Amino acid sequence: MHRTCAVIAALACFACNKDSSSGTRGSAPPPVESASKPGVCAAGGGQIADPAVAALFPRQAAGYCLDPNGETRVFGEGGKLSMDAICTEAFDGECEVYKGFGLKRVVQLRYVDGAGSPGSVEVYLSQFGSVDGAYAMFTKRVIADSDPLEAAPRKLSAGGAGALGTGRAYVWKGSHLAEIQYANEQETPAQMKASSERLLVPIATEIGQKLPGAAALPAAASNLPADKMVPMGILYLPKDLLGLEGAGAGAMGFYKDGEKRYRVLCAVRDDPEQAKDVIKTMSKVRGAAEEKGIGENAYRFVVQDKDGSKIEWVVARAGKTVLGIGDEEFIVQPGMAPAEHEKISLSREEKNARLKALVK
Repeated sequence: MHRTCAVIAALACFACNKDSSSGTRGSAPPPVESASKPGVCAAGGGQIADPAVAALFPRQAAGYCLDPNGETRVFGEGGKLSMDAICTEAFDGECEVYKGFGLKRVVQLRYVDGAGSPGSVEVYLSQFGSVDGAYAMFTKRVIADSDPLEAAPRKLSAGGAGALGTGRAYVWKGSHLAEIQYANEQETPAQMKASSERLLVPIATEIGQKLPGAAALPAAASNLPADKMVPMGILYLPKDLLGLEGAGAGAMGFYKDGEKRYRVLCAVRDDPEQAKDVIKTMSKVRGAAEEKGIGENAYRFVVQDKDGSKIEWVVARAGKTVLGIGDEEFIVQPGMAPAEHEKISLSREEKNARLKALVK
């Protein structure tokens, strides 16, 4: 496999290769070969050929520098490489995922160790057509179809939102997502973890500071309640919230209160009429029933998970915002006995009470 392909494939599996403390799954990322020699950073490091992003990256950090012998590769808008090349040379099977979130441009570059070790840091900076698209891609990488309670990277204070794992870091801000990977084939997993902290934190933090755009989360994500939220427990969906065609964009929060797990959804629209359209779409779910006394209008319904589990939701509208509380599909199993379900999920009354508190 082309080295670039191997690197981004490993990045795409960020949530598949967690620290041993959060449950390791999958194989280790492929090593990235370094040709650096001692003193390679003596002249200050390399230069970024693309003027549009040159100011966004530190030339040196933590003893590493931009590879003086490396190449800045630019895909898409304003680059020498086309969007088709992104599919064949960069994302290696993940191309359509990025495109689906509105990918416009990718810049790839590399840092090497000034001391001459085989360590290297690869950076892929993706620019999307919207803040929503970039943030959705960030949360997809963090969650990646895994339960964040069991397999979440650490929060990293960088940009608008950041995540740090062994050998990997993600930074989101505005319409940009930076994916950063450290590799050193001579290090043990414990050494890799220590090196990730030493190298990726300063590099990611400085990139996050320099990225353009606002650091504020999309409104739907920022309106999720912080109390009881699982660390790094936000998934942003750019369309079809709850898998319902026409429901539009929204945020999904993951929560734990004692032994009980649940999710909270939030969709914020430009005006109440648009929010009414969202709740109307949800009211059309087969078997949906109106709930009285919650917000301006509310409904309860059941959706079926991909494994056949039945996930109950209650949703309500207040002005231009739609909020909902539902079961945690990661723990609800097909055919689960009611008594077992009650131990790990909120009851109907508990859902109603919590939703009333959110929409009042």
